Amino acid sequence: MTRLFIAEKPSLGRAIAAALPNPQKKGEGFIQCGNGDVVTWCIGHLLEQVEPDVYDDRYKKWNILDLPIIPDQWQLRPRKSAAKQLSVVKKLVKQADSLVNAGDPDREGQLLVDEVIDYCKVSKAKKDAAQRLLISDLNLPAVKKAIGAMRMNKEFVPLSVSALARSRADWLYGMNMSRAYTLLGQKAGYQGVLSVGRVQTPVLGLVVRRDDEIANFIPKDYFTLHALIPFQDSQDSFDIRARWKPSEACKPWQDEEGRVLNRKLVENVANRIQGQPAKVVKSEHKSTKQNAPLPYSLSALQIDAAKRYNMSAQQVLDVCQALYEKHKLITYPRSDCRYLPNDHFYQANDVLAAIKNNSKAYASSVDGADSSRKSKAWNNSKVDAHHAIIPTPKKTSSVLSSYEENVYGLIARQYVMQFYPPAVYAEAMLEFDIQGGHFVSKGKRLQEPGWRALLGKQSDDKEDGVDAVPPLPVGTELVCREGLILEKKTEPPRHFTEATLLQAMTGIGRFVVDPSLKKILKETDGIGTEATRAGILDTLFKRQLLKREGKSVLGSPAGRGLVYALPDESTYPDMTAHWEHQLQGMAEKTHSYSPFMSGLTEKMVQLMLRVKEGPVPESLRNLPKVERPAYKKRRKPTTRKKAK
Repeated sequence: MTRLFIAEKPSLGRAIAAALPNPQKKGEGFIQCGNGDVVTWCIGHLLEQVEPDVYDDRYKKWNILDLPIIPDQWQLRPRKSAAKQLSVVKKLVKQADSLVNAGDPDREGQLLVDEVIDYCKVSKAKKDAAQRLLISDLNLPAVKKAIGAMRMNKEFVPLSVSALARSRADWLYGMNMSRAYTLLGQKAGYQGVLSVGRVQTPVLGLVVRRDDEIANFIPKDYFTLHALIPFQDSQDSFDIRARWKPSEACKPWQDEEGRVLNRKLVENVANRIQGQPAKVVKSEHKSTKQNAPLPYSLSALQIDAAKRYNMSAQQVLDVCQALYEKHKLITYPRSDCRYLPNDHFYQANDVLAAIKNNSKAYASSVDGADSSRKSKAWNNSKVDAHHAIIPTPKKTSSVLSSYEENVYGLIARQYVMQFYPPAVYAEAMLEFDIQGGHFVSKGKRLQEPGWRALLGKQSDDKEDGVDAVPPLPVGTELVCREGLILEKKTEPPRHFTEATLLQAMTGIGRFVVDPSLKKILKETDGIGTEATRAGILDTLFKRQLLKREGKSVLGSPAGRGLVYALPDESTYPDMTAHWEHQLQGMAEKTHSYSPFMSGLTEKMVQLMLRVKEGPVPESLRNLPKVERPAYKKRRKPTTRKKAK
């Protein structure tokens, strides 16, 4: 019985073939194995959504009266660069007795192979019998193990439906909105493309609104007050600094963040407490433990690499793909999960030995790791198709580039941390009553570094000394010598960087306006996927809607003009976050495809009506001339190179 494995890429196909019986016979676009199994592959998406003019020739010319364009029957066509490989796959699908979907372990990888199987008009019986191979490590033992643990492909139909809905919804929204606002821009004399997307535009909106907040910021003076309370024991003498916590009566003189804006009020309190008894009304001294952070998801890795090495999200993704496919040193990188399956725990010694061999920076850290220590990272209930990004057990003698070494080092460090004890802090707090005023003194000191030893000397280790807060019992009376007033200025928020923008995209709940939607969304829900966030940022830069100034990311004049021209719902993340919630619901069988798409279709009709009936937005007038080229056009690599 012939099995046909359909991998997402040639590199994955070769890894699968290597795990099947020899001898291998290589054909054009496939590998025949010794037991009769055949392995073939896609080259990313073999199929793509057709352009509007395929549905109707009149759509070749962009005309606002034709909008919205809503296909009655969705069509896919072979990608030009992939047509040859598609015909190879099609022929092999017909010959095979059974099929195995070996797409990458995410919703895009699921759809990518499923849509090819559908395009090949496979019989229902053959389709129902198809299996799913989930591979997250391209090394031979891991691939063999995955082949021995295949599941039924139909279990993953909801994942495919979710990816299909996302693909069609993005086409519907992006195609119509981009045409509409580019045409409005042309009416106002702007010759560039004003592209709109359900993820890219809210990201642009975040940046533009942050720029505005900074530009319009008016600093205000505010004042803090500390009571200086002399303390002496047999060993030491110092001032306890206790910060004043204003009462409810002071609210009229505070801003929304509780800062006191009235100097006279602070001076009055300072005068009142000078030389007065300071009575301890609450005393806490405790040790707290802080566990190691979990291994990386792609976004978490991109954020840390941006902060530490100033790498762009796309650079990190590209380096990860090389470490995964070329070097086989890390597991599947496009993961949104930060947990590991329980059975991975038993590979710990092999993975740690590989890190000791492969990473100069963290080789010595492996010696301090206790491989019998099991952190909360190992949790089957938090893992489905893919798990956190970790090093594989492979030892290498290859020379890595500096970027590869840095990214591998981060992934290795995060893994090794799981085998270190928690960091232990000594925390202390005293509350004083001074003339009816409430004053608090806090201190925190790192007692045992635990996993934090792997961070080296970093600024967040410098905690306030706990020694400044002695262990005084409740009822102790000291005397406040004086009040120390500090005059400060409120500061504007900082411009987004690529790291903070990725953080905003993954924790989008903070930027959602609708309170009911805030409740629905968990803090971990985001806009875009692990695989697409880097590309979205890249697109905004290439289309000159975002620009870089040093590490800062700013909105360009065209980007600002577009945000002000669009309805608010297009530039805030609420709508997109709601979409993501529904798409995730489809993957988890709590939402359905049809209501989602019909709701979006109605929304497009309303949005296009608004564009047709309204005037050209003021913000699109007098936009600067488009600089050409917006980015250097690179020669397209050949299909074979691209697929590696």
